[in-house]
Amino acid sequence: MLPNEAKNRIDALSAELRQHNYNYYVLAQPTISDFDFDQKLRELADLEKQFPEYIDLESPTQKVGGEVTKEFQTVRHRWPMLSLGNTYNEQELHDFDQRIRKAIGDNFEYVCELKFDGLSMSMTYEQGKLARAVTRGNGVEGDDVTTNVRTIHSVPKKLTSGNYPNFFEIRGEVLMHRKAFERLNNERIESGEIAYANPRNFASGTMKLQDSAEVAKRPLDCFLYFLYTDKPLFKTHWESIQAVKSWGFHVSEHTRLCHSLKEVLDFIAEWELKRFDLSFDIDGIVLKVNNYAQQQELGFTAKVPRWAISYKYKAEQVETILEDVEYNVGRTGAVTPVAHLKPVLLAGTTVKRATLHNANEILRLDLHEGDSVYVEKGGEIIPKIISVNPAKRRPDAPPVSYRTTCPACGTPLERKEGEAAFYCPNDEACPPQIVSRMQHFVSRKAMNIDGLGDETIETLYNRNFIRHISDIYELHNRKPELQQMDRFGEKSILNMLAGIEKSKQMPFEKVLFGLGIRYIGETVARKLVAHFKTLERLKAASLEELTAVDEIGERIAQSLVEYFSDPAHQEELQKLQSQGLQFISEAKEVTLHSDKLSGKTFVISGVFETRSRDELKELIEQNGGKMLSSISAKLNYLVAGDNMGPSKLEKANKLNIPIISDEELLRMIQ
Repeated sequence: MLPNEAKNRIDALSAELRQHNYNYYVLAQPTISDFDFDQKLRELADLEKQFPEYIDLESPTQKVGGEVTKEFQTVRHRWPMLSLGNTYNEQELHDFDQRIRKAIGDNFEYVCELKFDGLSMSMTYEQGKLARAVTRGNGVEGDDVTTNVRTIHSVPKKLTSGNYPNFFEIRGEVLMHRKAFERLNNERIESGEIAYANPRNFASGTMKLQDSAEVAKRPLDCFLYFLYTDKPLFKTHWESIQAVKSWGFHVSEHTRLCHSLKEVLDFIAEWELKRFDLSFDIDGIVLKVNNYAQQQELGFTAKVPRWAISYKYKAEQVETILEDVEYNVGRTGAVTPVAHLKPVLLAGTTVKRATLHNANEILRLDLHEGDSVYVEKGGEIIPKIISVNPAKRRPDAPPVSYRTTCPACGTPLERKEGEAAFYCPNDEACPPQIVSRMQHFVSRKAMNIDGLGDETIETLYNRNFIRHISDIYELHNRKPELQQMDRFGEKSILNMLAGIEKSKQMPFEKVLFGLGIRYIGETVARKLVAHFKTLERLKAASLEELTAVDEIGERIAQSLVEYFSDPAHQEELQKLQSQGLQFISEAKEVTLHSDKLSGKTFVISGVFETRSRDELKELIEQNGGKMLSSISAKLNYLVAGDNMGPSKLEKANKLNIPIISDEELLRMIQ
């Protein structure tokens, strides 16, 4: 055989065998006998041996998996992996559509995609090769699971065709098909292992395995649905999806370009029944505005893009009996009622508990003891009681009344005006609050202290070793006492103390989030730290100064003022500062080139030919100007590009705000 003939045959056999592998391992639907597959594989191996110059590392003859990862590295996302806003009815879709039209006019399209019930993944390609795969994590950073993702048959490790850029990132969903899930789950049951509840949990659990050889034994699939590049390659999302498909990525064939909301609603209705014919699970439909410039114009909230939303299909409901109501105390003192139910199977899992949210929800449901209730999984995740079947209620059944005292410490509960939840105000002496606050502080999203899990925190609290967060940093002084405790070996103590010491290097934003101040989530903590830079400035900030920060409302500001004015909290913060925790932002300060824009505020809107919006923002800040998030009377200039939203233009004109081009902005600086 001539070399060029051998090359063609090797390429053809490799492509055919990869497809057969996919059919067998992922879809669990083989289309060829094992004997025929082995014959083709042997032919390929013989050809590669005869013509070694044509061996590809991704050849079906090469071993997949086998690398053991002792610990997943945390990687910061180049572009944040945000969640999507959810809706469950058509009216909310109409409202979403109207918001889009108000912002960018009527000339736009939607792309509709299946909402896969899997594990979000971000993959980076350099020079056409898979360089890194990272989980969503907290949206800002996730786990590097590259070795595991390399075992997924449908993920190309090396691109062989297409005009792709040297560097790009592509997002998708890792999932497991139902037949493969059933086969593997049955094998687990037969071998005495605990079965997984559903394919999504199995896929997620598989991706967390440390040995990629084990991951390779579990058939996973991956659909790709979003492309990120440093410089725009395409004008629309639809164009980019067609392109990545031609590059060799696995893109759902059921994606559709829609020119009106009616077409979107037709697509949703079509898949409400057809979804059960798919070989994998979906829980809804995702809508995205197609044009990238329009996406940029619509922008983002702190958590979700304003140009996309997911429509979720109605969850499965079951009927069961309310056996009891328990009250749990959270780290902020909020007391949450939880229903204990007669066990019932719901969406693949046995449900024994369901949230009741708050006292208002109990009143809304008109809940009585022993009621027959309807339960569903809200958003397919958390079980909740939807309604009561009054026809089955006992005539003498007393109503469920919300308790008036803390179930843990007996303190009378309080309820702030305008809030639904009751709170235990005894935050310095209520055990569940103290324990939960410390568990939150050491958690992965906060200080990420190795060796200090929830059970360890609870044990240390019960043994009176820790009563405050600052006590954690004094544990090194109590090593002899720790050694006397059961299940605390020398190695585990050393690991724990090393993890505590290492946590002192965590950035200010993590510390602030870890303190567990009411309403201060990860995003809010980042914004506060970026604005105030130091704890001293944050503590000294007035209510007005706090609410002036982008997306910080009065409720958040009031919570901060109350927290920092408490003498017990002040004492605790002083201890943490003296123990070496970070209370100053290490974020890079903007280097001022001039003060020509000092005292002036700007909003940037639209698309610009010569510079990106980020570059313009940087120029403004480098010359003393300040960026605002929205148009208001406080704004001095609106920098307008192409495709600017009509609502912004209308508001700016109404307020008589000067509208300038990027060139006029540059002239102001020069």
